[in-house]
Amino acid sequence: MLSIPNNPLRTFCWGVLHAIGMFDPAEQLTDEDMQADPAGYRTWFCLGEVFMACLLAGIIAIPAGIWFAGRTELSLAFIGSGVLFLPLFVFVPRLIRYAMKADTDAVLDAFGKNEQTKKVFWALFLATAGLVLAQVVDPVTAQKMAEILAGLVP
Repeated sequence: MLSIPNNPLRTFCWGVLHAIGMFDPAEQLTDEDMQADPAGYRTWFCLGEVFMACLLAGIIAIPAGIWFAGRTELSLAFIGSGVLFLPLFVFVPRLIRYAMKADTDAVLDAFGKNEQTKKVFWALFLATAGLVLAQVVDPVTAQKMAEILAGLVP
């Protein structure tokens, strides 16, 4: 277990990490640790979470809103960026927590032994790599390949 010294910077950093799902005070701290300075702990921890939320909004939601605003009305752009940002902010930390708890060796072994999974993976990988390569070399060829894969060409 970690102990909380009277260090606001460390508590702030824990708040930042909690906002992205990399720190869970319920699992990593004891009640005694949180009771050492409850007001200071809550204040700096919440400031860390808010800081990370603002940073994520600045990285994800604001550019998405600007992009949407160039294509639609301002109110729809605001709604679209909110619809994009809120699920990411709610679910990405949970996914990170689950991924940190997963036994990656067991998952890789399970997928590595399944021949059908290998075939699907390599087929998707080669198709994607081919499209990227064709787009870089010749965009017209990439368009034709995408139409063939989508079944639009008879």
